[in-house]
Amino acid sequence: MPKVALYNINGEQVGEVELKDEVFGIEPHEHVMHEVVNMQLANQRQGTHDTKTRSEVRGGGRKPWRQKGTGRARAGSSRSPIWRKGGIVFGPHPRDYSISLPKKVRRLALKSALSSKVLGQNIVVLDSLSIDAPKTKEMVRILSNLKADKALVVTVDRDLNVEKSARNIEGVKSLKADGVNVYDLLKYTKLVITKDAVAKIEEVLA
Repeated sequence: MPKVALYNINGEQVGEVELKDEVFGIEPHEHVMHEVVNMQLANQRQGTHDTKTRSEVRGGGRKPWRQKGTGRARAGSSRSPIWRKGGIVFGPHPRDYSISLPKKVRRLALKSALSSKVLGQNIVVLDSLSIDAPKTKEMVRILSNLKADKALVVTVDRDLNVEKSARNIEGVKSLKADGVNVYDLLKYTKLVITKDAVAKIEEVLA
């Protein structure tokens, strides 16, 4: 089992934590992580973009000029795609971009991302994390003590004080344990996580 240091909010080591091999100690699977990140980003797309075809553009019901005798090219509508203000031929239309992957693949990707943090020594486990009131300055101080500038902060449950203190800091995001995902784990350099959140993640993934 991998062992990591346990810190308090002042950056002092107060012990060690053993992490479960099956969650934090596997060989990271890069391809699976790529697939899940691709799925997450695709599922965020609304797909509401739309362009009008020649049948949907207003106007163009009358033939612009007679077929023969004008010396000009024959034209049946002023809303043909080759005309200015005409319809769009192969433009985008509303569609569903969502991708689905098997649950086993998603779990493997999450375990791989967590294990990569341990391998890269980019995980900081806290004994507890609580802030009396929303204060950005206090969160900056805590992260500075932990030497974690670009960090994903994970608590066992949603903590509004922590969330509000972190949301105005560039390169920092706060999540509860249930919301931990592959994209955010890979996006942020450091994973700052409470001991209780580690236990909850291990309970779900192990």
